Amino acid sequence: MSVIWFVALALAIPVYSLAIRIYNAYFHPLARVPGPKLYIFTQIPFYYHTLKGDWNNVLKGLHDKYGPIVRFQANRVSLTTADAFKTIYGHKNDADKTFNKDFTSYRAKKTASHIINASHEDHKRMRRLISHAFSDKALRNQEPVLQSYVDKLMSRLSEASDRNESVDLVHWYNFATFDLIGDLAFGQSFHCLDSGNYHPWVKMIFENIKSFTYLTVARRLGMEGLAPYITPAHLVKSAREHAELTKETARKRIASKNTEREDFMSYILRHNDEKGMTENEIIENSNILIIAGSETTATLLSGASFYLLKNPEKMQKVVQEVRSSFTSEANITIQSVSQLPYMIAVLQETFRMYPPVPSILPRVCPKGGEYLEGYWIPEKASLGVPQWAAFQSGRNFRNPSTFVPERWLDDPEYAADQKAVVQPFSMGPRNCVGKNLAYAEMRLIFARLLWTYDIELMQESQNWSDQKIFALWEKKQLKVKLTKRVALPEQTA
Repeated sequence: MSVIWFVALALAIPVYSLAIRIYNAYFHPLARVPGPKLYIFTQIPFYYHTLKGDWNNVLKGLHDKYGPIVRFQANRVSLTTADAFKTIYGHKNDADKTFNKDFTSYRAKKTASHIINASHEDHKRMRRLISHAFSDKALRNQEPVLQSYVDKLMSRLSEASDRNESVDLVHWYNFATFDLIGDLAFGQSFHCLDSGNYHPWVKMIFENIKSFTYLTVARRLGMEGLAPYITPAHLVKSAREHAELTKETARKRIASKNTEREDFMSYILRHNDEKGMTENEIIENSNILIIAGSETTATLLSGASFYLLKNPEKMQKVVQEVRSSFTSEANITIQSVSQLPYMIAVLQETFRMYPPVPSILPRVCPKGGEYLEGYWIPEKASLGVPQWAAFQSGRNFRNPSTFVPERWLDDPEYAADQKAVVQPFSMGPRNCVGKNLAYAEMRLIFARLLWTYDIELMQESQNWSDQKIFALWEKKQLKVKLTKRVALPEQTA
């Protein structure tokens, strides 16, 4: 009898599994949404391309084939329109209509939550406190710190230029942004600019980001406990050491009780009342700030440099604007660089072409479901807009693969584009709290670089934009030759 039950069970499991797959493919509430049936029958292709680092390219190909809405897993949908972005990520008058984060795609809470994985109410509480560190007043007070690191970056690039050496702009942008964020977040620099190399902690941060891809796959398979076993050992080790270093350094800064220094922690501690954050929450948010405030900024600067170098006529226009606007480097300030429309348009177009966070930031469809792009999306379905599609309407945007900063200016030729474009980092209750600091940092560094140097892209970096994605871009070396201007204005007086 036991043999019969064993055989029956052995047959029942694959039959049940097949029945579930047939239901998902043809009878599920999302069955009408376009997409490849193979991806509904098995998750293997999705996870294979995710771990390979080319999922975003595959997803773009699916959108090219199926249109602005694609179902790529049984309960997951990707959309590429501006209207969908506004519906999913924008503010809602009715809280019940909010598309909350799909927490299966974010790191689980450890000792405490942080501003990314926090609940709606906890997010508001944390954001209220953190926003003091990114206010206009804080930014004005932090300018000397920003300028000091930009000065150091220019000094190190000058040394390489004098030696007639090519440089990797990705490395130097990262050195500057990590040193700065270390100073502002913890009150201490990583000293990457001083050494010309990555601090061991910075290397841990890069590997910690990459390990997140494996954790996400394990969690979506319902096997989060297996994540350490499917993740390469060196990534697991780096993630653990990064967490320990963040905790140790943040606690040391908190224990100093210094609320006068112009860094993030002083503003957080200064305004931390009974409605503020616990020590563990401050530590977890410090971890987020160190990554979000460095890697993404360096990524955008790298992308802007590459696209200008590949489009010489655009480079000539932005260089002309920068060099005609200042008589010396001393005039390049946070305030003055906000008055460079073409350079700002270059950075905006880079956001569109090469968003620092390229993947879908998934949300869960609220109670009652929602119609999107003519299809009914049931509640609890996971959906989102890939960041590479978020800056354009997908179907109506003109020449989306072409780098055209002019579309961000008052150019009537691109008026329709401006109406179609949304601003992912400036929309909704979860928009980027530190965007003002990031914009100021990018504009200062970029203006100083363009004002001082003529830049030539080296042959080995001609295909630099061909990159893999593991949560963030896996950037390659961006090798360039920097040549100082023949006669700087301040030298000819």
